[in-house]
Amino acid sequence: MSNVYLNWFTTDEQFPFFIQYGGHEEDMSLHKHADFSELVIVLNGHATHIVNDEESFIKKGNVFVISGGTPHAYKAPYDFKICNIMYKAEMLKSAGPDLRTLNGYQALFVLEPFYRSINGFKSKLNLPITSLEHVSSFIAAMIKEYEEKQQGYQTMLASRFMELVVYLSRHYENQEAGTDNSLMHLASAISYIEDHYCEQITLEDIAAQSRISVRHLNRIFRAYYQTTPIAYIQRLRLELACTLLRGSRHSITEISYMCGFNDSNYLTRQFKKAYGMSPKAYRGNS
Repeated sequence: MSNVYLNWFTTDEQFPFFIQYGGHEEDMSLHKHADFSELVIVLNGHATHIVNDEESFIKKGNVFVISGGTPHAYKAPYDFKICNIMYKAEMLKSAGPDLRTLNGYQALFVLEPFYRSINGFKSKLNLPITSLEHVSSFIAAMIKEYEEKQQGYQTMLASRFMELVVYLSRHYENQEAGTDNSLMHLASAISYIEDHYCEQITLEDIAAQSRISVRHLNRIFRAYYQTTPIAYIQRLRLELACTLLRGSRHSITEISYMCGFNDSNYLTRQFKKAYGMSPKAYRGNS
């Protein structure tokens, strides 16, 4: 199995992004992306998609994300045409916080790729014809922008990529509306946590927002993330504390309350446990 690197497609280190049409007339060997993720939109035909050791049928209108390090390949393609959008994860991390509170985004771009990487998860977005036509024309404009490289093209493409991500995320959420889907329950929980983790939220709050029991919330969190909701909240709070310690002049006491900790002593204990140093020492080393 081979590793594929983003610099095989673009050498622009300031803009880690590449878009192209892909046509596969023959089987593709198993490979993995060493340092990038890939958004795949099936524009025509069908094929068998292999992820790890699992096979699934993919066809026109299917959309899915393959995260870096996930082995995948295509076989038995028939009139198969796709769009590959290759990007580094930091492009999505730079998006506004409202994107992370969108259930469809959490499901399509975060949870599905993660779960697919460990057990061949077969779920995917399926766009209706009219929506696929809209996405196809949108992609054509992006590819034209990428190929012509007029002044400002990077800003234009980053903006259009984010617009596409939101459009697909909304479709995913609408597709799964009304279904008893554990992935969407978890996406709802993650979205709620992302929006409220600096507040004093409880497991009951999260479960109620996700329309499931606390027991089921804990079970699906462990199944998908191998951690608990409380540990996930703690991680987000500590990551925010790191950001504030590096980039603000707020006192450690102020930062503790801004991040959802009850007091600075508790923040200091958790910070030392996670990073092996106090918040004060971390700020001094930043």
